[in-house]
Amino acid sequence: HVQLVESGGGSVQAGGSLTLSCVGSGIRYSHTCWGWFRQAEGKEREGVAGISAGGRNTWYADSVKGRFTIAEDNAKNTLYLQMNSLKPEDTAMYYCAADPYRRLSDVKEYHYRGQGTQVTVS
Repeated sequence: HVQLVESGGGSVQAGGSLTLSCVGSGIRYSHTCWGWFRQAEGKEREGVAGISAGGRNTWYADSVKGRFTIAEDNAKNTLYLQMNSLKPEDTAMYYCAADPYRRLSDVKEYHYRGQGTQVTVS
């Protein structure tokens, strides 16, 4: 049974930073890509970042390149998203997701998803 639990969301002023965390269980980390997608109110889901099994490869949406960094700590079963230089348009519910089969850029379609953590930038 795969479970993903996000934390770290909150409210921040434009230009500020937040770090999201996602603790996973039931995942075979050596065979599973995982990452983050977001969904703003009234908008479609958007892939944000993904990391391959073992952390060798990463993918970022153009909208966050140079500002966000994805990382994993397999010893802690935890995925991170460091978000810097936040903008109001980054406001959304952020979801952690995992999938053993899909590409990194397909993170918004990943099979396993958490409940989300809200990020609000004003």
